[in-house]
Parts: sequence; structure tokens; C-alpha cells
Amino acid sequence: MTDSVMPTYGRLDVAFSKGEGVWLTDTEGNKYLDALSGIAVCNLGHSHPAITKAICSQADKLIHTSNIYHIPLQQELAEKLTSLSGMEQAFFCNSGAEANETAIKIARKYGHSKGIDKPVIIVMDGSFHGRTLATLTATGNPKVHAGFEPLVPGFVRIPYNDLDALRMAISHWPEAVAVMLEPVQGEGGVKIPDADYLAGVRELCTQRKLLMMLDEVQTGIGRTGEWFGFQHHENLLPDVLMLAKGLGNGIPIGACLVANDAVGILEAGNHGSTFGGNPLVCQVALTVLRVIESANLLQHVSQLSEQITKAFQHELAGQEGVKIRSCGFMFGLELEIECGELVQKSLDKGLLVNVTAGNVIRLLPPFIMNTDEANTMVVTLSELIKTFFAEQEHENVA
Repeated sequence: MTDSVMPTYGRLDVAFSKGEGVWLTDTEGNKYLDALSGIAVCNLGHSHPAITKAICSQADKLIHTSNIYHIPLQQELAEKLTSLSGMEQAFFCNSGAEANETAIKIARKYGHSKGIDKPVIIVMDGSFHGRTLATLTATGNPKVHAGFEPLVPGFVRIPYNDLDALRMAISHWPEAVAVMLEPVQGEGGVKIPDADYLAGVRELCTQRKLLMMLDEVQTGIGRTGEWFGFQHHENLLPDVLMLAKGLGNGIPIGACLVANDAVGILEAGNHGSTFGGNPLVCQVALTVLRVIESANLLQHVSQLSEQITKAFQHELAGQEGVKIRSCGFMFGLELEIECGELVQKSLDKGLLVNVTAGNVIRLLPPFIMNTDEANTMVVTLSELIKTFFAEQEHENVA
């Protein structure tokens, strides 16, 4: 039988019919602990009553008009996000890739305003910024590029977490107008930079009048234990901030926020979005932010993250070949060998995980996860990892 859906995903052989909290139920009635949150999207879990109510209530009033009219809920959301972040203005779109496209356009127009005919954006190895032509070019993964050449010109790639490499790139490329990076590389393997790295990038951008553009599509909206990943650093503010994923808890919404020299770059007619920031998505996003605040979930994420990290260290003590990284509710368990098969093995045990960069088990659990659920996640995955290594050792001996 021919599948009428394009085969752009290597899908697991499971389909879900219902979700509640951190749990998903498949079409056969089996339950799974969702340690992925739809890849950092459903931060409040599934079927959260406040989100359900917001969707139904707003759908009963007004779903969409157009950005050629004023949208009060969009204005309210922009004010809330700028208040939480310290940024100045927001543009709304439908995804992280679109937010990043907006940032790229801002950088190019900023360059042209300075008389640079061919602006260059400095990007990072191991990054992920999206699947559109410009954002896949910015992405630091050759596998994403393959088959889509010629890539978009105007990007220079350097190693992540390397300030010397950034200094050299800035010196070598006088056409450089911006630096685009993630506070923590999620798709790249939950790579957490040195404590002084982001501050160093900010300082270099300020000195050379480059825009610092932070892709917080995955790290933003509380994933790291702060509203935004950059807020782990005092007195640090990017010029452009890109958001999506957790902002809508499953309802598609993206945002690109600007401050400092990035304000006023885009003018009427320079950019737009048919669906971006319509009343429905803005009402849901506002509800997401209110729930995170009212339930004090940022503190919960920080505290439980520490417990989960210690629990993994305890369960995997003595197991060679595993490195544990964490930043809030972003966990990366790096194995010394390829471990993609653990996705299916975890699924068979009722646990949803992801493997990225070939050998990093990535966990992005919902913020509402409790201690018992966290313990189930840790014990189940730790046992799978130990069994996996034992099987590999047995195969090597044989």
C-alpha cells in the first residue's frame, strides 16, 4: 500500500490517541511516559486543563483575522514576552525556523544599513536552526545540507564554545554583521558551553557592532530553569532572540524579539506572516506563560533537574562509557558508542526518548513531571543503558 504522506520522517511503529500529563496512550491502549514533550514543545504536558480551556474559549470567540488589523492579544503577548526577557519588540510567526528566518533577514538588512553589500552571519558547528534553505544553511550539520545545494551564501561556520575562533572569524570577515548561536546546542547533543562563553560572545559582538542572535527555540520558555537560557548570565542581553516550541504547548507559534541595534531594522512591508500571532495562538501562549508563573514551574524545573542528574549519576555509577550533561530539563546522556537502537528499546519499555548526534540520549521531559515519574524515567533508562553495554561487550567477545 502506498503511503499518501511524504516519507520525510523515519517514524516509529506507534501512534497515540490520547495524552494526559506526562503520559501518552497509543491506539492499542498502551501507556508511555513522555520524556520528550514532543521535542521540547508540550512543557505543560498533554491535555493541560488551562490550555484546553484557552483553546476552546478563544475558538468560540475569534481564531483569525489578519495582521493588516490590530490584534490586542498579540500586543498583550508581545508586552509579556518583552517584560520577561528585557527585549523591546516582538514579531510573531508560526515556527522556530520562521523565527530564525526573521533573524537572518534582520541581520542582512542591518548589514545593508551599514553599507555592506554582502553581509556575513557567523554560525556554529553542531548547531540546528531549521529546515528552510537559509536555516538549513545556518545549521552546522552536513547531513542536513546534503541534496539541497547550492546553499544560501552569506554564512561562515566556526567551532562552538571557542571564543578564539570567533575572534579570528570576525577579524577575517569584515563583512560579518551577526553571530547566530544556541545557548545550549540541543539537536547537536545537549552541548553546554563554558560558563564564560556567552558573555564572551556578547562582549565581542558589542565591540565589533555585530548583532548577537540567540536561537532559543528549544532552550526558551523555561526549559533551562530560567525563562530564557541567556538569563543564567548576569547583565547579558542579546540583540535578537528567537522562540517557538514551548511557547504554544503544541499550538504552532514562533517569535523573534529584538533589542538594541536590531530595533527598527524591519519596517512595514519588509516581512510578514499570514497566520503569525493570530488571536488563538496568542491566547494559548499567554496561558502557557501564566501557568508557568502561577505554578512556579521554573523553580520546580531547577530543583528536580538536580535530583534527576544525581539519580542518573547514582544509577550509572561504575558504568564506563557514559557522560551525563544537564541544564534544567535538558538532559544529554552521551555514550561512547552509537546508540540509536535505544529509542526503540525505550519505546518497548514504555518510555519515549530521542537519540541525537548518533550517541546522545536526549531527554526533554514536561515541566509538570513529578518525583515518582522522574524516578521511573531514570531507572528505566539506566537499566536499558547498562543492558545495552553488556550486550555490546558480549557481542565483542563473541
